[in-house]
Amino acid sequence: MKKKYSAIRRTKGDVVFDCINVLLNLLLLFICLYPLYFVLLASFSDPYAVSRGEVFFWFKGFTTEPYTNLLSESNIWIGYRNTLFYATAGTLYSLILTIPCAYGLSKRALPGRRLFSIYFLIPMYFGGGLIPTYLVMKSLNMVNQWYSLIFIGSSSIYNMIVSRVFFESTIPEELYESARIDGASEFKTFFTIAMPLSGSILAVMALFFAVAKWNDYFNALVYITKNDYLPLQMFLRSMLLEATNSLKTVDTSSMDADTIAAIARRAYMAEAMKYSLIVIASAPLLIAYPFVQKYFVKGMMIGAVKG
Repeated sequence: MKKKYSAIRRTKGDVVFDCINVLLNLLLLFICLYPLYFVLLASFSDPYAVSRGEVFFWFKGFTTEPYTNLLSESNIWIGYRNTLFYATAGTLYSLILTIPCAYGLSKRALPGRRLFSIYFLIPMYFGGGLIPTYLVMKSLNMVNQWYSLIFIGSSSIYNMIVSRVFFESTIPEELYESARIDGASEFKTFFTIAMPLSGSILAVMALFFAVAKWNDYFNALVYITKNDYLPLQMFLRSMLLEATNSLKTVDTSSMDADTIAAIARRAYMAEAMKYSLIVIASAPLLIAYPFVQKYFVKGMMIGAVKG
């Protein structure tokens, strides 16, 4: 005789809790997404309307003039070329340093494993400072070189620890033992077993390193002065500063109304350019992020377990 199970009755408290929970999540979603949406609106809206606070939920006086002014600069394309190169080559180099190191430290039979871990943890919390670091980079001939931003800051101890815990907690040791019984070397085990099973952590680490290299601003400010080697962020910064500071030194006492109106237009356009700069610099990563997001739960959360 089949038993009949009645549906669980939801109390009024359950309904109230669910409603509050949905409302809070919608509010949180709005808080996170609206700034991005507003930047996009402001970048395509009339600069006067943006300055007067008339842009809220839709375009006001649609215009592409800020983007036209930016993209007409040849330095923007030089910066994009350099940043794409730095992000691609730097991410690959960082993965080459991080993943094999994490794999090696995940081996419990590694002689001196604890000593190596402490050795890596020390520079994670202590550094020599900017001036000693600059002197070291200069002695290594890594100042004003095309490869500087690829090698500088290419390793992340935190990412290495996350990757190490992923190898420890995800790939069974029995697979490695089977490979060793069949005569596989450690290198062959790494490339034929560990790497094919580590697609999720590779995708997560690649995104982390790519974001760091794409947004690398401070290292370029310190170590690069040649115009041909500057990344996109430095060009955007210099263009914004020039557009803003050039208006502060203008004497309008002897100018006619049309000239003053033109100067005011430039001032408002400089403000509108701030939003278009954000869109231009952030668009590639925002486009790439959804393709990697599906790996985050499996890769990042498993690798984040303390081990």
